[in-house]
Amino acid sequence: MNFRMLHTMIRVGDLDRSIRFYTELMGMTLLRRQDYPEGRFTLAFVGYGPETGNTVLELTHNWDTPAYELGNGFGHIALGVSDIHAVCDGLTAAGAKITRPPGPMKHGRTVIAFLEDPDGYKIELIELS
Repeated sequence: MNFRMLHTMIRVGDLDRSIRFYTELMGMTLLRRQDYPEGRFTLAFVGYGPETGNTVLELTHNWDTPAYELGNGFGHIALGVSDIHAVCDGLTAAGAKITRPPGPMKHGRTVIAFLEDPDGYKIELIELS
């Protein structure tokens, strides 16, 4: 059997705010967006390339739910970057909430940082060598 990771889904309270965050601050592209009026929800897919060859992020907006509790089972979304300090400086200047500044991970040498999206989901940045 062959498997391929397709997407990760998160529920968001304000879809337009989340799309702006992931496209303008995180550099993703809005790949598709579809309203489902009978179900009262909208799905938007964002990513760094076409879904045919890339794992993407599904943003689910249930029209009647303005916010969610994050729960303790979800960890984070991880993104690789080449210059973590410059990326974090740019994100901070754009208003992003950096919750852990760049630095070596505990018990290791990999340089990481964390930020939160508008709904409080954690995003880990990992500096690629």
